Amino acid sequence: MSDKKAERIVIIGGVAAGPKAACRVKRLMQEAEVTIIDEDSLISYGGCGIPYYISGDVSDESELRSTSFHMIRNESFFEHAKGVKTMTLTRALAIDRQKKVVQVEQVQSGVRQEIAYDKLMLATGSRPFMLPIPGVDLDGVFTLSNLHKAIEIKKRIASGKVARAVVIGGGAIGVEMAEALTDLWQVKTTLIEFMDQLLPRIVDFPMAAMLARQLRDKEVTVLLAEGAVEVLGKDGKVTGLRTSHRTLEADLVIMATGVRPRSELARDAGLQLSCLGAIVVNERMQTSDPAIYAAGDCIEVRHLVSGKKFYAPLGSLANKEGRVAGDNMAGIPSVFKGAVGSFIMKAFDSCIAATGLSHDVALAEGYDADVALTAPADRAHFFPTVNNVVFQMVFDRRTRRVLGLQGFGPMGDGISARIDAAAALISTGGTIDDFGTLEMAYAPPFSAAIDSINAAAYVADNICDGRLRKIPMASFLQWMEDFSGQPDWIALDIRHPKEVEPFVLKFGTKKWLGVPYNEIRARYQELPADKTLIVLCDAGTRSFEIQSFLDSVELRNSLVLSGGFNVVRKIGVDWYPQ
Repeated sequence: MSDKKAERIVIIGGVAAGPKAACRVKRLMQEAEVTIIDEDSLISYGGCGIPYYISGDVSDESELRSTSFHMIRNESFFEHAKGVKTMTLTRALAIDRQKKVVQVEQVQSGVRQEIAYDKLMLATGSRPFMLPIPGVDLDGVFTLSNLHKAIEIKKRIASGKVARAVVIGGGAIGVEMAEALTDLWQVKTTLIEFMDQLLPRIVDFPMAAMLARQLRDKEVTVLLAEGAVEVLGKDGKVTGLRTSHRTLEADLVIMATGVRPRSELARDAGLQLSCLGAIVVNERMQTSDPAIYAAGDCIEVRHLVSGKKFYAPLGSLANKEGRVAGDNMAGIPSVFKGAVGSFIMKAFDSCIAATGLSHDVALAEGYDADVALTAPADRAHFFPTVNNVVFQMVFDRRTRRVLGLQGFGPMGDGISARIDAAAALISTGGTIDDFGTLEMAYAPPFSAAIDSINAAAYVADNICDGRLRKIPMASFLQWMEDFSGQPDWIALDIRHPKEVEPFVLKFGTKKWLGVPYNEIRARYQELPADKTLIVLCDAGTRSFEIQSFLDSVELRNSLVLSGGFNVVRKIGVDWYPQ
């Protein structure tokens, strides 16, 4: 037996990154003394599963704390199965870096003690941001900061105490909670977002608009560009919410307005923090003190597209970071190079996903960014279960580098598979050409022979090389709302005459021309040369082909609506003929 002193590894935080690091260290160094400290009584749970627990998809909260082999991850589990000591209901108060000790306090008794470490890891996570408005302390106002709050929310709903709810914040958690409240419990739910779209900075307008339409179709009231002003109450309990535009009745208000890193311990210990208050780490998860590591929602990581640090509080990243921290604490020099911010979520029977930079963010970062919006079939067009999906590729026109990909479509693995493939390519600097030749598994039940990710790249290639001139979807929709804004535009609808006829009847031939796709070559001389032709079809593919032909006969006055009516229908518009 070795006389070498056992390495003392102390980890503060017991939800995601902390337990992952603890178990990794113990596997690599069985002789190490590994201790997890957490102020909560519940540890190592799947926080990302909370909306699905509230919705009923996950029937019991214990499932969020269970292993794949059905053992509850509690103090006993970590001690006997993992050899890791856990100190729950124990609050870390301060770090003495010179003495290498952590001062802790027992939450219930107030007893304090010092825990010595050789290496320390901070996995202190994040805390929800509370809007600075009156009424946030009323009974019935919740954040989703921990599992206890989720249990209480579900208890109130299940006991019939909640008929109306307001969710503040149109990010991922807010959308998931709106669905959770509506889908199983039929709670009359209103979702409020201060910005003019859902999932701001994560996806762009077309995707956000389709998501909003999906929620509204499922009876969620979605209010955009509207801020919460005051939570209303009576006798200490929530009765409603006042916004900048209206007053809403509510028995429950959920604040899903984002999170901030919990970094007070690190700050007070003199560790370096970012301008946003996150703990600064290197690729080995080391802080500015080489004996102290950090991972999870309390840190920032490098964005593999922009190269800048960004805040990505995701459970998937926390687990990866935790493993890297565990490796390095055990003496194995592994690195976490960064992330591209991959994201996916369900919205009733649809899903939305993104990876890399959105168009808005790419422009703000200084890229010569453009987008290719496509709406192809999700499998072979002849297969019985074929459906339309929508992808938007963000790319840099100067370098042809793909900066991001967004997808919207039916629930299933189709969107996820394309976003995952894109994330891998984007993280290594993949170009439009790389995406165009990317090999994807093919069989008619799963994809088209030209995969949708390849199709998006083909459109991007045509745009980048100047072969395709397009009109942004938002600009087209604005024109349809107010024709006077662009009096020289006219729609050229190349779909089947039966599809076109209601539009011609509604808008008249001065605004809407119908010439079938297969007749354009014979009838192009009928088209006005003094108007800008907005070429329309279902997906945009035929429209580009027609634009190419018209260019060849010196009619260069056309713009293609990429994504076509497949996208318009998913967004939902008032002017669509019934």
